[in-house]
Amino acid sequence: MFALVADVERYPQFLPLCEGLTVKSRREKGGKTMLLANMTVGYKAIRETFTSQVMLDPDNNIINVQYQDGPFKYLDNRWKFVPTGANSCEVVFFIDYEFKSKMLGILMGSMFETAFKRFTRAFEDRADAIYGKMNNAIN
Repeated sequence: MFALVADVERYPQFLPLCEGLTVKSRREKGGKTMLLANMTVGYKAIRETFTSQVMLDPDNNIINVQYQDGPFKYLDNRWKFVPTGANSCEVVFFIDYEFKSKMLGILMGSMFETAFKRFTRAFEDRADAIYGKMNNAIN
């Protein structure tokens, strides 16, 4: 599952509302990979692009996302993959955000809550497609 989530370039292929994702830079050091990526999300006539720094730490099964620039005041996003068996894991996902603009927050806020639920299902469906049907659950 770590590899599935870490493969950010493929997000536009399966993630709802993700219209594009470009990795601007990639650096490797000490077994970790740091990406700087732009992601464009769209809903109806609204399109927003934001930049994040993504730290991939496969040794500890952690992905940390630090918001850099875009429509948010802040965005805190973390993934942790906890092994539960030979071919299974629990996925712990955390996200917290606030839009810079109150108007954009009102307009996009409820849509983002719905979108995150759809994102969860999209990752579960992607895992089923890649790894086969299993008991997938993202918390």
